[in-house]
Amino acid sequence: MKEFIKNLLITFGVILLFFLPFHLIKPSNSKNEYPIKTLDIRNLEPTIGVEGGELKRSLSADAKTLNPVMAQETSSTAIIGLLFNGLTKTNVKTLLPEPDLAEKWEVNKDGTVWIFHLRDAKWFDGKPVSADDVVFTYNQIYYNPNIPSSAKDVLTVEGKPFKVEKVDDKTVKFTLPKPFAVFLNAVSQPILPKHVLEKSVKEGKFPSTWTVNTDPKQIIGTGPYRLVKYVQGQYVIYERNPYYWEKDEKGQELPYIVSIKSQIIKDPDVSLVKFLSGESDIYGVRATDLSKLLENAKKGDYTIYNLGATPSTLFLFFNQNPKAPIEKYKLKWFQNTKFRQAISYAVDREGIKNIVYNGLATPIYTAVTPANKRLYDENYYPKYPYNLQKAKEILLSIGFKEGKDGYLYDSEGHKLSFTLITNAGNKEREAIGNILKEDLRKIGIEVNFQGLDFNNLVSKLMSSYDYEAVIIVLTGSMDPYFSQNVWLSSGHMHMWNPKQQKPATDWEAEVDRLFNLAAVELDQNKRDELYKQAFKIIGEQQPMIFIVAPQEMVAVRNKLKNVFPTVWGWYKDEYVYIKE
Repeated sequence: MKEFIKNLLITFGVILLFFLPFHLIKPSNSKNEYPIKTLDIRNLEPTIGVEGGELKRSLSADAKTLNPVMAQETSSTAIIGLLFNGLTKTNVKTLLPEPDLAEKWEVNKDGTVWIFHLRDAKWFDGKPVSADDVVFTYNQIYYNPNIPSSAKDVLTVEGKPFKVEKVDDKTVKFTLPKPFAVFLNAVSQPILPKHVLEKSVKEGKFPSTWTVNTDPKQIIGTGPYRLVKYVQGQYVIYERNPYYWEKDEKGQELPYIVSIKSQIIKDPDVSLVKFLSGESDIYGVRATDLSKLLENAKKGDYTIYNLGATPSTLFLFFNQNPKAPIEKYKLKWFQNTKFRQAISYAVDREGIKNIVYNGLATPIYTAVTPANKRLYDENYYPKYPYNLQKAKEILLSIGFKEGKDGYLYDSEGHKLSFTLITNAGNKEREAIGNILKEDLRKIGIEVNFQGLDFNNLVSKLMSSYDYEAVIIVLTGSMDPYFSQNVWLSSGHMHMWNPKQQKPATDWEAEVDRLFNLAAVELDQNKRDELYKQAFKIIGEQQPMIFIVAPQEMVAVRNKLKNVFPTVWGWYKDEYVYIKE
């Protein structure tokens, strides 16, 4: 059941997030028998469970691909995250790496040579996992210049790849150009089967391999579940991988739950109804759902878990890509730091927190949230408190003038107007868009606000770049390094202007420099300081106008046992079992 909850609510540590988590709520003093529950998992461990049963859950959208290397959005990773493993994985209790496909490893004194010993794992088709698969995955896929992979951004040190070599059938050697602070976390990327995919790589067809129309039997991984059936727009069915290696202390196979059915439900209100009626077992709680869920908790026999601050950030950003199909005069606006700062002052973060999230969010001004305890500092990063007058003054200072109709116009006579998009059906994001539209109208800005189908929105962001402004959410990561595909100017997910050949601005070059230094800095305090400097620059430049960090709650049927949810995923989720 590897990371399925995290993928459901999400990660790729840095994949787009289209679910909304929530703020810490203290249980009321009423005699409610079903208060919101908080968990301190530091001293909790799962008990021995029983095998069997089907987990019912829901997903908000169809996948765009079933290829884990090509997946860049949670609609895809939420469906395929169960199917694959990396050499390592992260223990969400300790936040430290632990064995996955590699059962152990050794490292030399200076941290530049790592030897991994593979466990006796098998692919879904019964063939053994070998060193050839690992070498193939890294050298022919992740480091292949003809395969556009976000993973490539986190599998380099100062822009240089790892040297990956086979020692024997079950042993792989990684040689690094320099010591690398988060190397063990970096090699959690999915390992793929050479015997299945080598032909498509050699023929240059890998990016279009394993599409949503592929027969599920052809999707070969090592994960705890394998895909049985996928009917687009309806449901996904999984069954437990009979070759999965993990067992409990009694020798029972893990995961305990033998099948999963995920309904694809695009309307979150329908998802709520399905959960309340018992048709799903897990539900990511929106702020607007809370009263309804508390009202029905006893009858529904579920518990609402408060997971606290999430690393996810909600923000608005403008398209600064010179290759984008938008008007050049608008590109000039969007590339102006003062323009973006003005818009930031016009964002009523406190109002959005209270109106949209019922107080269940934290206002933010850069990419750091309270979940990032080492980096979060309210007094360190620049702030842009809600001030419409100041916002307008800044716009006037950079050459905009007020017309007779009350709207602002640039020096060439173009009305200050742009189209703002988000994913349709997300009530919170739609509410935020309407609040922004009304507040910006007060200072002479015309906003055309639209909701788009999820996959259409992702295509605009990642492929055609045909957009002007977007409201969206990014997942955070346990270490900023794993957000490099967002923050490096060359990154595939460098939202406002991706895949730059060289930094478009001096400040982006400086962020690159700080991130590259942090990647090889082994002293944690010094690494943190480098990242804080980078995020301070991002806060000053406002390429992404951060609004709030929603905070997370999840409702879970009480029949599910060994339930230990956190904002980073569920602790030992393979031990979750069903007790009717």
